[in-house]
Amino acid sequence: MQISDRQFGSRVSRRRILQLGTLGVGGWGLSLPELLAAEAVRRGGARADHCILLFLDGGPSHLDMWDMKPLAPEGIRGEFQPVATSLPGYQISEHLPRLAQQMHLATVVRSMHHTVNNSHGAAVYTALTGHDRGEAGGLASASDHPCMGSVLTKLRPTPPDVLSHVHMPYITQEGAGNPPQPGFFGGFLGRSFDPLFVLKDPNAVDFKVPELSLQAETTAARLEERRRLFTTLGAKLAERTDHSAATEMTAMQTRALDLLTSEQTQRAFRLSAEPDDQRDRYGRNVYGQSVLLARRLIEAGTRFVTISWAPHANATWDTHGGNFASLKSTLLPQLDAACSSLVADLADRRMLDRTIVAVFGDFGRTPRINGNNGGRDHWNYCYSLMLLGGGFRPGFIYGSSDSTGAFPASNPLVPGDILSTIYHALGVSPQHEIRDQFQRPYRVVPAGEVVQDLLA
Repeated sequence: MQISDRQFGSRVSRRRILQLGTLGVGGWGLSLPELLAAEAVRRGGARADHCILLFLDGGPSHLDMWDMKPLAPEGIRGEFQPVATSLPGYQISEHLPRLAQQMHLATVVRSMHHTVNNSHGAAVYTALTGHDRGEAGGLASASDHPCMGSVLTKLRPTPPDVLSHVHMPYITQEGAGNPPQPGFFGGFLGRSFDPLFVLKDPNAVDFKVPELSLQAETTAARLEERRRLFTTLGAKLAERTDHSAATEMTAMQTRALDLLTSEQTQRAFRLSAEPDDQRDRYGRNVYGQSVLLARRLIEAGTRFVTISWAPHANATWDTHGGNFASLKSTLLPQLDAACSSLVADLADRRMLDRTIVAVFGDFGRTPRINGNNGGRDHWNYCYSLMLLGGGFRPGFIYGSSDSTGAFPASNPLVPGDILSTIYHALGVSPQHEIRDQFQRPYRVVPAGEVVQDLLA
């Protein structure tokens, strides 16, 4: 049985509660508290319905993007010039000219910090879950807190023929050839809450997602027969083995079959349907086209899309060496094109009010420029991020850093505060209790508070 937000009425009847309590929702086992949370969303508690996260994996330099220090001493202020933006009195990097004209729509936080400075994986996990477990937290495990998209899959399920949570174009590794970083998965909710990972280059001429395509010899009748078989086998398996594992497997199979027959989902992946000039605006590279695909998925109803902007932690934003050369030649132009095009398209389609665009990484970079061809090293003590749409306060700069961008000077925030505020905007209480597969209770965000000043 499947249910979506739009299927809830103005209130939940006793009979409906009993039905859902007996059957579960879509195989994901939506409990009564979670049902009531979804009902609260239905009554208008959510400012936003969708979120696109541009995760700048590796640590973007706040000092050369959002929090420039042109009056700082040489060796700190950097090579780039600040330019005026559409928000009077606020300047950003000269290499973000298109985003500069959209800053009247943005919320920028310049006072972020957390405890992890060395391990990318541990910092990524902190940034994506709000669970700060220090430098030792860099390895993924089944007991991890789930990422935002996984929690929303649980608490704000989409219709059965719509992808709830998509991640692309990489499962970022902790260094080339190393294990995946934590923070991108379903964690203690189980593997059925992992996102759909789209790991092919959407900029490739032959881009397609064969996992979501029926084989030529498979007819609709045969697919329906396979669905009935899975249901029957799943019920028998649950009787003979661990119930949670059997339920999870059946849920994943059912979801896959629903998506295979969804024209709405198939259409979203047809990037070739986009005009060439539109694709050019986003940038003809793996990240620009991933961001364009994210917009198409949101239009098709997907709740959450994550773009992890690196194949491994040291590949892109981890600019220990050649910070200014990398930012100027590649990183900032690609981000500027993709993010500004996304924001413009969402605004033109009247979707920005109900879609959060979040842009942040795992930490910032050192104020002091090193001797490695003008690089900057890891810096967790102060960094910046940007949020647009979805109920966030437009044209608003929150917090400040000191004169060198080294430490927060006012209104310091931790990742849990940002995630709590994003969840709140999406209609989910960060204090809401979710349970793992052993029914142990956890808060949605382990530590953090909603920052009401960030919201319109």
